[in-house]
Amino acid sequence: MECINNSIILPNPITQIASMPYALYLSLQGKYFVGNTGNLVFDNGKKAWGGLINPRHSGVNLHLYVWTVTNYGDSPIKAQIWFNSIPRGCPTKSNLVTPVNTALCPLPKPKAKLIKENNVTKYPQDGVNAFNRIAPPDSTIAEEEDGKFIFPPGGSFIILLSNLETPNKPAKGNIALGWWEEPVNNSDKIIY
Repeated sequence: MECINNSIILPNPITQIASMPYALYLSLQGKYFVGNTGNLVFDNGKKAWGGLINPRHSGVNLHLYVWTVTNYGDSPIKAQIWFNSIPRGCPTKSNLVTPVNTALCPLPKPKAKLIKENNVTKYPQDGVNAFNRIAPPDSTIAEEEDGKFIFPPGGSFIILLSNLETPNKPAKGNIALGWWEEPVNNSDKIIY
């Protein structure tokens, strides 16, 4: 695909209509992204995690649309969902991220970073363990959040995986996420 003057070319003005799904509207604008961690491995009582970090100076709010956890093992794994925590270990950035509208040129790049870590011993620091889910053996669990989980610059959405029944046996999973990003508007601050 060839770009003209390094600008995004849209065939028609983007107008939202009532019957258009909001995710499609965001995709047309180049604001919707998906990605996954690749395989995460953990054993000997350790954990693995993956998630989105919204950098402090990103200038955007991150809206989580959907998340999935796939369990490739033969025992259940626990998925702990953490809001605005500082995950442990020496994470690496996943390169398995893309805008969902691949017809744009150049392709938009997300401000949020999808990061991951294998075989950690400690739980995330600070933040809130908002809820937990169980992924049965050889299955995928998924939840659509429709953008209601919102993380400001400096925020994070992390999923911590652990092997429930056989913690010393190797486990393998994958985390996939879909999200969009909206510029922060300082005039929208709510004062309580």
